[in-house]
Amino acid sequence: MVMAQQQARERWQAALQHAFFLTVLALSVLGALAGTDMTAGAALPQVGLAVGFIAWYAYWIVLRGGADRPPLPYLIGAAVGWAAMAAVDPALLPVGLAVLAPYCLRRAGWSAAGVLVVGALWLWQRFATVGYVDVREFWGCALGMAAAVTIVGYIATLEREGHKRQRLLDELTATQAERAAAERTAGVLAERQRLAREVHDTLTQGFASIAMLLDSVRDELAPGAPAARRVDQAMRTARDNLAESRRLVHALRPAPLDDTPLTDAVRELTGRLAEETGIEAFATVTGQPAALPAGTEGELLRVVQEALTNARRHAQAASVSVTLSYLDDVLAIDIQDDGTGFTPATRHPGVGMTTMRERIASVGGVFAVESAPGEGTTVTITMPLPAVSPTGEATSGSADTSTHDAPNSATRTTSTVMAP
Repeated sequence: MVMAQQQARERWQAALQHAFFLTVLALSVLGALAGTDMTAGAALPQVGLAVGFIAWYAYWIVLRGGADRPPLPYLIGAAVGWAAMAAVDPALLPVGLAVLAPYCLRRAGWSAAGVLVVGALWLWQRFATVGYVDVREFWGCALGMAAAVTIVGYIATLEREGHKRQRLLDELTATQAERAAAERTAGVLAERQRLAREVHDTLTQGFASIAMLLDSVRDELAPGAPAARRVDQAMRTARDNLAESRRLVHALRPAPLDDTPLTDAVRELTGRLAEETGIEAFATVTGQPAALPAGTEGELLRVVQEALTNARRHAQAASVSVTLSYLDDVLAIDIQDDGTGFTPATRHPGVGMTTMRERIASVGGVFAVESAPGEGTTVTITMPLPAVSPTGEATSGSADTSTHDAPNSATRTTSTVMAP
C-alpha cells in the first residue's frame, strides 16, 4: 500500500514537471512570435529550435527516466539549445525556465538561481535592445522573479517534507516487518515446544510403557520359546521408537541456551550420542568463546544436532568429532566423521541437508560439506563473531586446555580455551 502510494505520487510529480516544461516553452515561443509577422519563414527558426528542444527533453527526461535525477548530458545540451534560441531571438530568454524544469520542482537552490539569471538576462536584453528599462518593466520583472522564487521554494519544501514522510513510512514499515518476523519466530518456537511436550507426554511415555510391559511378559515366558523371540523383537522395536521419539523431542526443543553456553550444549549432544550408540564422540573448543545472539546460537545448535543425527543414521561412523574454533572475527564449527562418506556432486541433497544450509544462511553464516566415498564427511560452518568479547577484552591470549570425560567410556570431550 505504501509503495503504491509512493509510485502514484512520483507519477503525478513527473506529469506536473512535464506540463510545466511544455507550458513555459509554449508561452516563451508564442511570446517571441507575437512580435513577428507570423510568416512561415520568420517563425521557422523559433519553432524548429523549440521542437528540437522538446525532442531532447523527451529523450533524456521522459524516455531515459531522468525526471528525478536529470543527467549531465541533458543539462549541457539544454543549455546549448537555450543559448542558440536566445541568439536567434532574445525574446526566447524565458526558455531558460523550461531548461530548469527538472530542477524547479525538486531543487530550490538551482531553480531560484535560474530564475534570477533568466530575469537579469531579460532586463539586460531589454536595455540592449531599447536602450533603457522602464520602471514598470523593472518592477514587474523583479516581482515576477520574487513570485517564481517563492513558488519553487514552496514546492521544494513540499518535496522535502514528502521525502521525510516517506522515510518515516519506510522506517515504520521496516519496524512492523521486524515485529512481525519476531512474532512469527516466537510463534514457531512456541509451537515447537508444544509439539515437543505432546510427543514427550504421549509417544515417548507410551513407548516406554510398552517396553516395560514387554519386559515383564518376557520374564514370564520360557527361554527360547517362539513367543519369547517375538516379544524380544517387539521390545527392540519399542525401544528403537522410544529412542527416536526422544531424538525428535530434542530436535524440537534443543538444549536451553539461555542458561547453557553453546559449547556446553554441544558437549551434551556428543555425550548423548556416545551414550546411546557407543560411537566415540569428541567435542573440542579452541579460542576464547564469544557470545552470539540467542537465536543464532540456537540455529547453530540445531545444525550441529542434525549433522550428528546424519552421522548416526547414515554414515556408519565409529568416531565423530565436533570442533568449535573461536578465531578473531569468526566462529568455525567442523563436524567430522569417519563413516562411509558420499559424493556431494552426484547425490541429491536431502531435506536435512537443505534445512541445515537454510538455517545457517538465515543467520548470516556459510555452510559447506566435504565428503568422498570411504573417506567420511566433514560439515563446516563459518559464522562472523563480534569484534569485541562480552567482557570488552580482545579475544587473544595463551592456551589453556582442559579435558572432561563423559559418563560413558566411549565419550571424550576436550575443551581448549584461550585465556584472556
